[in-house]
Formats: sequence, C-alpha cells, structure tokens
Amino acid sequence: MVRQYMEVRLTVIGSSPAWPNPGSAQSGYLVEGEGALLLDCGPGVLARLRERELYPRSIAITHFHLDHWGDLVPWAWLNAYGPQEHRIDCSLWLPPGGRGQLEEFASHWGNDAMFEEAFEVQEFEPGVPFRTAGFEVRACRLPHYELVAHGFRVTQNGTTLAYSGDSAPTEQLAGLARGADLFLCEATLAEGADDGLPRGHLSATEALAAADGRILLTHRPIELPPPDGVAVAHDGLVVDF
Repeated sequence: MVRQYMEVRLTVIGSSPAWPNPGSAQSGYLVEGEGALLLDCGPGVLARLRERELYPRSIAITHFHLDHWGDLVPWAWLNAYGPQEHRIDCSLWLPPGGRGQLEEFASHWGNDAMFEEAFEVQEFEPGVPFRTAGFEVRACRLPHYELVAHGFRVTQNGTTLAYSGDSAPTEQLAGLARGADLFLCEATLAEGADDGLPRGHLSATEALAAADGRILLTHRPIELPPPDGVAVAHDGLVVDF
C-alpha cells in the first residue's frame, strides 16, 4: 500500500545503532510523497514494513555495514519464494561497486544472482542526482571509518530531507544538511567518546553543529539521554514536513 501526501512524510521504521535497542529494528527510514522510498534496510525493517503494509517502490543504501542493509537478504528470499501476492517488487540503488559486493555475499549462500533476481539493481554516483519513486536523490560521500559511505539529499517539489547515514565529523556533513527542511542525522556516540581513527560516528553535539535548521537525531543508543529540546527518532515515529 502506497500512501499519497501533499507534504513529504518520514516514517521511522528502524532507528537502532549497530547494536539494537530493546524492541527496535535497525536503520530504515521510509520517505513518502508521490511515491515511497526506503533509505537503508537494516535487520528488522522488512518485518515492520509488512506489519504496517508500507511498501516502498525503491530502496537506497548508504553503505554496507550490516545494520544498514541486512534485511535485503530476507527480502530477496521473499521475492524469490514467497507467495506472489506478498512479494514486494522495487528498485534497489547501491553505492558504486555495490552490485559486485552483493554478488560476493550471495555467492556464499549458493545463488550469486539472488539480489539481481529480486530487485531492479542500479548503482548511484556521488554528486550526480538520480530519480526514483518520485524523488530526486543526490548522494554525498562521507567519511565512515575506511568504508565507502554516503549521505542522501532527497527532494520532491522543493521539499528536502537530508539523511546522514553514518558519518564522522566533517565539513561535507554541513553541506549535506544545508537548506534541508529536515536533517535526519545519526548521533551514536556519548560526548567525548572516541570511536577510533579514522572516526566513524558523531556525538549529538557534533550532529547539531552540522545542522542548518530542523534536526532529528537517530541511530542513538537508548542508554544515552537526548540533548535538551532535541528530537530523537524512535521506531514508528511519523514526521510530516
């Protein structure tokens, strides 16, 4: 079921960091307008989508840490072997080289082509806008340890959602957020925490420093209190903007 809105609607399907908060799915954010686009698809996301009958037309993956893409695996099995009426056909946008990475993963499970058979697979190019599910999407390369990772700007009719994926502190993050109607930004770390060199994540203060207006923190451990007056995502949260 695809819902139509004059505004853009964000539904938080999963909001946990790499270790799941109790009862929470991992990264998955449904953006709805003329169509429906899922940003990332971590473990637990597919079950929540099916439970709520929210079916995207397209999926875009920021990077290949499991908490951001892991439910593509059961989704592929659903589309291969599930009852025809319950399959969820959609396009899948991957980072550069993503096709090969999925083929390598699938080779260990006995079906190299499982993702190509399940989805309409394409790769995006950082900085080059692409259109999918009624949105214009532009990927921005961001530092995340030594992994190839991206954030997204998702725009429809002049309304823009910026999504950080996972990122270390960087000037590029402020560029991603600039002028967005909503900035959905990870804030995994406690203040002053060190997650290694090179860095891979943000504290809430670092996320706020990159914002240029309305911000929603996500990917945040439940053990960390939210900053005063700052909204924090939780599974099931709906935001119209």
